Amino acid sequence: MNDVKPLKDVTSILFVCMGNICRSPTAEAVFRTQAKALPLTIDSAGTLGSHAREKPDHRAQKAGLARGYNFDKIKARKVTVQDFEKFDLILAMDQQNIKDLLKVAPQEFQYKIQLFLDYADNFQESEVPDPYYGGAKGFQLVLDLIEDASAGLIKRLTTT
Repeated sequence: MNDVKPLKDVTSILFVCMGNICRSPTAEAVFRTQAKALPLTIDSAGTLGSHAREKPDHRAQKAGLARGYNFDKIKARKVTVQDFEKFDLILAMDQQNIKDLLKVAPQEFQYKIQLFLDYADNFQESEVPDPYYGGAKGFQLVLDLIEDASAGLIKRLTTT
């Protein structure tokens, strides 16, 4: 795990990728399942609104459902300025998402933005790759990375 400080008083987490149809809804579904015992508000959004109101990519759903994750009620939406105030932790899937979030985040809330894989214990990757233009293996890798980072994040949330 990278140099991530312990988490105190986190009650809400927003997962962010570009379109909110592959990586961030997968992170929402995985984390919702893994953290079901924790009193958290969990959501996902995209830096772009081009897929707003769409369900997650069918390939992401198929891969996630095979591992027992539920994508019901998850629909794509764009990050709003209000999200920066509402959520305690905003976890981006890659550096481009960080840059895009920093462009719209009010200065006083920019500290909430982090890379999700900073919480991974078993992978060296720093970013969750976008599987949209690839095959099924890409969606499996995304799940592997997200499951690992989710477990690390839960560990941080429960040991502070």
